[in-house]
Amino acid sequence: MSRKPNLKDVAKVAGVSAITVSRALSDPDKVSEKLRAKVEMAVRQTGYIRNQAASALASSRSGVIGVIIPSLSNIVFNEVLAGIYEMAQPSKLQVLLGDCHYSPLEEEKLLATLLSQSPEGLILTGTDQTDHARRLLQNAEIPIVQIMELTDSPIDMNVGFSHFQAGFDMTRYLLAKGYRRVAFLGARMDPRTQQRLAGFSQAMADAGLEPLVQSTPQASSIKLGGQLLRSALSGNQGQLDAVFCCNDDLALGALFEARRMNINVPGQLAICGFNDLEASALVEPAITSVAASRFEMGKTAVQMLLKPEQYRHQGGGIIDLGFNIVGRASA
Repeated sequence: MSRKPNLKDVAKVAGVSAITVSRALSDPDKVSEKLRAKVEMAVRQTGYIRNQAASALASSRSGVIGVIIPSLSNIVFNEVLAGIYEMAQPSKLQVLLGDCHYSPLEEEKLLATLLSQSPEGLILTGTDQTDHARRLLQNAEIPIVQIMELTDSPIDMNVGFSHFQAGFDMTRYLLAKGYRRVAFLGARMDPRTQQRLAGFSQAMADAGLEPLVQSTPQASSIKLGGQLLRSALSGNQGQLDAVFCCNDDLALGALFEARRMNINVPGQLAICGFNDLEASALVEPAITSVAASRFEMGKTAVQMLLKPEQYRHQGGGIIDLGFNIVGRASA
């Protein structure tokens, strides 16, 4: 076929009318399974590409939700995405995914692109969108869910947990074990990391202790965790008895560096992290960390898009999934 296949081509191969093909594609639940399979086979044989925009205009439904995350390489967001896809698939929703690389301006561009596809809803990471982005979202008149953290004033709906409280509680956990010279190791310093730092600083101040901080705008990595630990020990003449790392990548790096420096963990130095990655439970000693249900967060976000009115009337559309401190041998 030298030209782009159309609906009539699919109908001819399937042996049905073009109207029947259109119905099977736009509302598959209203046709028999046998007919649906016949049309799907004809679509594959012809290489037909459906005009999603035209279909959305005709049916007022696009069958698409947009999702923006700050990093595709970060396993933390992979778990959230797994929850999103788990719930979207049985709901027959297609996910359009964008990576904004922690850039508010890139997020603006992605929003404009996603909104041009007439999505039925959007899931966004964080609550720190620019004024322009918020205007785009407010004008979109579709359900919006902001995830990963909590806010008192969501654009529409919100599901996450308090990073400030998690940082505060982890610090209190260390203080309750008798540690007093505690340093916070932070990387990238995105809004959620800053909230964890704020919680750490508050807990230290409440205890009348100096909040020691070693941070960098560099992207987080295991290697960087070791570098930050060395810098923290050097800057404090080695007089640290615990470090609270903003994530488990840094905590793993700190643990490996402590071994290279012949520092006993936790005998001489306690180490804890954040996000409770699988590796943290497998190293020796296993790393104490903050755990949150990211998979459940993704699922809940899609549920909120599917039933927005229900969730908007439940707690103002804000769901706090909470967190847990998983105590292990490192602290």
